Amino acid sequence: MFKLSFIMAALLCSSALSANEPVIYKDALYQQQKITKLTTLPNSLNFMVIGDWGHNGHFYQKEVAHQLEIAMYQTDADFIVSTGDNFYPNGVASVNDPLWQSAYEDIYHGPHTFEDWYVVLGNHDYLGNAQAQIDYTEKSQRWQLPARYYSKTFSLENNEQVLMVFLDTNPIQPEYKDRDKYRSTQGQDYKTQLTWLETQLAGSKAKWKIVVGHHPLYSSGKRFGRNQGLRDILEPILERHNVHAYIAGHEHDLQYNQPKNSKVAHFVSGGGSEARFVKQREFTRYAEATPGFLSISINGEILKVSAINHLGEVRFSTEKHLEK
Repeated sequence: MFKLSFIMAALLCSSALSANEPVIYKDALYQQQKITKLTTLPNSLNFMVIGDWGHNGHFYQKEVAHQLEIAMYQTDADFIVSTGDNFYPNGVASVNDPLWQSAYEDIYHGPHTFEDWYVVLGNHDYLGNAQAQIDYTEKSQRWQLPARYYSKTFSLENNEQVLMVFLDTNPIQPEYKDRDKYRSTQGQDYKTQLTWLETQLAGSKAKWKIVVGHHPLYSSGKRFGRNQGLRDILEPILERHNVHAYIAGHEHDLQYNQPKNSKVAHFVSGGGSEARFVKQREFTRYAEATPGFLSISINGEILKVSAINHLGEVRFSTEKHLEK
């Protein structure tokens, strides 16, 4: 029965994507392909998180983009977060690179994905012209990458706030210090960014504090055991300033990791086009080698995270309650 339902879901999804022309989104389609079990909190800020997506529509990028559009409509989401590796294999060359059209604009063409995209840079983005991705902010009405790192405060009900800090973890990553292919990250003074991060977190009175970066501090995927250097730098800052969640990409899967004796929830959303293996670790609450993305809903008391795959199935949900 499970196998049959999986095949039927795949056929339903692929039928909407099989034509050469882009899908025309209409009310009937949204209702027919509604994502079961995808719900939001009352009086909430809602957004999606997708990462590691820019494969020119190959692998499962188009299928994930389709479900992203459905989820944006269904949750009336406010924006999208991209966790980096926006263009494979070597970023973009300029703001006029054809990849902008073929890997981004033509793929995420649904009306509800034309909300703001808050973007961070990934390691593959640094293999091209990273500055061009910053400059594209001036060309696009939705692409938001005003600097290599930046912050944004969002409003909730009752004048409460959510602080989101968007990092550039590439120059902070110790693993890249001696690698020739990442020379463009090595001339940056990453300590200036860390000082800025401390200032942003310490100076905020937001009820929720969320930090976004490309590289995970904990991984249940391919790069398990290779996160310690970055973790040693960033984790003390997150803990010291009572950050509630750290969201990353880099691993091509979906994860929720909760280290013992830590109040910071660690999420990975890197399944924007392809999937790699995962393995249960001591801190793993959920990890799945599936293409997909995360749906996040926040109100004054609860942060809810749901993992959605390329077939439009909610594979996992969790709620983090604000401590009094």
